[in-house]
Amino acid sequence: MTVRMLTIATAVPDTQIHQPDVAKLFANQPAMTRLGSRLVGSAFAGSGVATRHTVLPELGTAVSRGLDGTNETDDAAPSPFVDPVSGHLLSPGTQTRNQLYTEHARRLFVRVGRTALAQAAPAVEPEDVTHVITVSCTGFFAPGPDVRVVKDLGLPANVARTHLGFMGCNAAFPALRAAYTACRSDPQAVVLVVCVELCTLHLHVRNDPDTIMGNALFADGAAATVVTARDSGDPTVEPVLELEDFETTLAPVGEEDLAWSVGDEGFEMILGTYVPRIIDDHVTDALAPLLSRAELDAAEIPLWAVHPGGRSILDKVQSRLGLTHEQMEPSRGVLSEVGNMSSATILFVLDRIRTSGARGLVAALAFGPGLSIESALVRAVEPEVRPR
Repeated sequence: MTVRMLTIATAVPDTQIHQPDVAKLFANQPAMTRLGSRLVGSAFAGSGVATRHTVLPELGTAVSRGLDGTNETDDAAPSPFVDPVSGHLLSPGTQTRNQLYTEHARRLFVRVGRTALAQAAPAVEPEDVTHVITVSCTGFFAPGPDVRVVKDLGLPANVARTHLGFMGCNAAFPALRAAYTACRSDPQAVVLVVCVELCTLHLHVRNDPDTIMGNALFADGAAATVVTARDSGDPTVEPVLELEDFETTLAPVGEEDLAWSVGDEGFEMILGTYVPRIIDDHVTDALAPLLSRAELDAAEIPLWAVHPGGRSILDKVQSRLGLTHEQMEPSRGVLSEVGNMSSATILFVLDRIRTSGARGLVAALAFGPGLSIESALVRAVEPEVRPR
């Protein structure tokens, strides 16, 4: 039985921000010390990010005001994040941030889920969906996004629903693994997986390196995929990805170096400077069971989808596994163009591989709190086109 990702849909908010401009905005905040401003400059410049997207249009406006030297505007809309007169960044409470998450995330969950189903047609129609798995770590609301997706997309009321919350950047892997298991158990199952993360809602103006690095890397985005083992007999327009195997492990160290908690002024990310070194030390062992079952070495796998947690993480993985620049391009390209969108990001990387024309076995991996390392083997194949 072959379990396939029929398609991948991705979406980002309309407001795009450019890394050099945002660096200037953060470096010039009144709360930043001289050392903090220098850290901002080096962290943003070395992040590997060129552009990102945010659900906060006022963040883009604040950047523009800082660049053209103006501060005050008569028609500035009230914003909990930006002072309309000075253009300085504010730090609203967690309730305010989560209210914005609820408003924007609900729309993105439905938008990207609808696109994924539309792309999977006619092989799969909305009434065929048997399971919905939603993923997010940047906010909460109940009834949750799983309910919203089912109701707003007109899916059957008896769809099995699961929400994976607060698992961090590698949460797409347990979601895909659950979808894979459902399809292996029921060959007629159709699983809609939707990841939405609004990381910029948790920006902070502080001088500590962890916060500065988070501000330099994280972005907003959404991705969805339709997973099934059904054989519809219809040709598939786009190339598909076959799910082959999964592995998960916890590194023996690093639990305190990569963490995510709820604070009074939004969620608090700890992204310690030792994280790349920990990944460097343990990524080979983490991949060993997966590669052993496939009777392969890392050098025999042509395609790689590495979660772009940051430029230094990608550098360590590339060096440790002996990967080429071409093999790292999907990950580095996503990091450069849209930043680190937590759980949604690995689906952007897989989609980049899927639509690039590359075919063959893909090793995918991502890192999250714990320090946990999730990995999978996925095969990029041409669809089997049958005569009508």
